[in-house]
Amino acid sequence: MSNRAIPWRERSFGMLLAALLAAIFAAPAIAHQPGKSLDELMGNKEKYFQTIGKAAPDFTLRTADDRTVRLADFRGKVVVLFFVYTSCPDVCPLHAERIAVIQDLIGQTPMKDRVQFIGVTTDPAKDTLEVLRDYGPARGLKPANWTFLTTTPGQAEDATRKLAKRFGHKFIKSDDGYQTHSVVTHVIDQEGRWAANFFGLRFEPVNLVLYINGLTNTGTHSEEPAAPSLWEQVRKFF
Repeated sequence: MSNRAIPWRERSFGMLLAALLAAIFAAPAIAHQPGKSLDELMGNKEKYFQTIGKAAPDFTLRTADDRTVRLADFRGKVVVLFFVYTSCPDVCPLHAERIAVIQDLIGQTPMKDRVQFIGVTTDPAKDTLEVLRDYGPARGLKPANWTFLTTTPGQAEDATRKLAKRFGHKFIKSDDGYQTHSVVTHVIDQEGRWAANFFGLRFEPVNLVLYINGLTNTGTHSEEPAAPSLWEQVRKFF
């Protein structure tokens, strides 16, 4: 894990966790805000949030332990999906570490079994199954609800980069192997709908956790959340 990520986690994780747990367990007692959807509420609180609201692009890919999976295999869970490649020298490790913080927070809540984290490599030629197996733990990701996917035998080398493009952003590979790309965290609801994006690395991890909590409470991103004032409940702890 990079030295840049450790100080943030040491300073902030305990405070974030205490606030988050208090808010989530208090959720049934929080009053609704009539006419406010989960997307509207999150859009008002998180500047790096974007509502999508359409079917997620399907895929068939391979896990680090050589199993073939489809997006449909995770139906019934909220999926947090992101694209990285393991030799990325800059933002990819930071992105994975940010996802690990979110995974840690969710792991302390009642929704831990209803969320699946998925990383997809955009460099399958270099990212062998052994490399995939080592990458997550080195960044703090836990295998209980995390998997790293690559192409299946016979798929084109650029298949996952084309998949990223279907999710609205590009990984452009240069001759020396470096990839120019954006940083996006995609959220897919239990019904396989691409619910939203969180852009870059500046979004607040607790915002994504609260958005996922809203999805797990309602079953879909378009309904009113069970606890629309969750953000305010968290923020008062700071």
